[in-house]
Amino acid sequence: MGRKSPRTFDRVLAKSLELVHDFVMNQLFDDFWPLFVAVAHTLIIAVASSHVVLTKRDNRSAIGWVGIIWLTPFLGAMLYYLFGINRIHRVAKRLREGQEPTRTGWQASAASQSEVLAILAEENESLRALVSFIGKVTDLPLLPGNRITPLKDGDIAYAAMLSAIAKAQRSISLATYIFDNDEVGREFADALAAAQQRGVQVRVLIDSVGTRYTWPSILSHLRKLEVRHAVFLPTLIPWQLHYTNLRNHRKILVIDGKLGFTGGMNIRQGHRKTNPGHHPVQDLHFQVEGPVVAHLQETFAHDWEFTTNEVIGGDLWFPQIPKAGPALCRGISDGPELSFDKLQLTLQGAIDCARHRIVIMTPYFLPELPLITALVVAALRGVQVQILLPEKNNLRLVQWASTALLWQVLQHGCRVYLTPQPFDHTKLVLVDNCWSMFGSANWDPRSLRLNFEMNIECYDDTLADDLAQLVADKLARSREITLKDVDSRPIWMRLRDGIARLAQPYL
Repeated sequence: MGRKSPRTFDRVLAKSLELVHDFVMNQLFDDFWPLFVAVAHTLIIAVASSHVVLTKRDNRSAIGWVGIIWLTPFLGAMLYYLFGINRIHRVAKRLREGQEPTRTGWQASAASQSEVLAILAEENESLRALVSFIGKVTDLPLLPGNRITPLKDGDIAYAAMLSAIAKAQRSISLATYIFDNDEVGREFADALAAAQQRGVQVRVLIDSVGTRYTWPSILSHLRKLEVRHAVFLPTLIPWQLHYTNLRNHRKILVIDGKLGFTGGMNIRQGHRKTNPGHHPVQDLHFQVEGPVVAHLQETFAHDWEFTTNEVIGGDLWFPQIPKAGPALCRGISDGPELSFDKLQLTLQGAIDCARHRIVIMTPYFLPELPLITALVVAALRGVQVQILLPEKNNLRLVQWASTALLWQVLQHGCRVYLTPQPFDHTKLVLVDNCWSMFGSANWDPRSLRLNFEMNIECYDDTLADDLAQLVADKLARSREITLKDVDSRPIWMRLRDGIARLAQPYL
């Protein structure tokens, strides 16, 4: 009998393997599929539970997730994968990997002990510990010789900013979250173009989501004018979706490296009292003079390099800045790529150091438990805690969730006031009429954990007095809300707000 050809042998081998495969996949799986499922489930819950134990800082959260994972086969692990893992921090660190913080070429002198003691006299002695604490949190010096001027509405703020742009001689750096293609936006774009045409170096950085609040966006107008600009982390998410992560929420304008502006104002028509359009907004911005302007410029340069790979430096962008006033100031730049939450720690430290009064103004009040606890402890120590919130929020879900947690501060002596329309976008913290902090950050997880923010802390009793008067004016027009007001709402309303509060980590 002749030998089988190699091709015949291959066909026989293939048929044999097919029969074995069918037996394993059909007969063997039919007999042992429960074992396979059990083994797979055990492996999945072991991996998911291990991740919970190793990464969750809150014991109650860890216990809750482990329970869901073990008691809900497969679905629990899937829910944990979708909602329990903080990917924002990991993604942000990967995006910024290898990028070192930008620093000026010259070194401003930190405030001396005598300068600190001159401002933090006996009645504010408790704030001396805050100076050292925030220095360790930020790794930046507290700088003397600054002047901070509050700009109390869009007409005043935009006039000062446009005037500064018109007078710029060497460089302009502008970073903003929203830059609308409206009357105000085009006025700024035209001013920037005029500065560029006369030889000023101009860099404009706009967040991708923030370009989409008007259509067509301001980008086409900037391109037409040939203004040097870039978009931070382009995304395809629709502009209507306000709850997006990793956004550059900072508002920074620096002129010639020496004059700065920052605060809560975006570039849009609604901030002006004259002709505010359909969505009027109250807000507060600040003109900044003195060495702390370098902290604003460093943050801008860091973001610009990340977005464009262009390194801006030297005397053009970082000249020596003379002293301009009495305020001791420090920039606090925060973002999800950092190993810990600078702004949240700063707020906790300031609350803990307060001895007389704490004032909080924010459009979005969704603090997590550590900040709520700090406020409650301060109130129980006898500190007057006043929280000013807008009576009607521009984000309905946020207002529901915020109302649902107010009882936690109201029942222990904190006082909450609702400011009337128009919507108040002011972001301000005052402690003991000496320390103030202002900038772009809100009191919510989005600002304190998920987005890139820029604030400035100041030790200046004159500035604090000015801001306290602004607060007094707002309080005179506000309505205080009590624990009885919160608890007496209809049950359906409390349930609605309570359900909204469950989404707090994502608002």
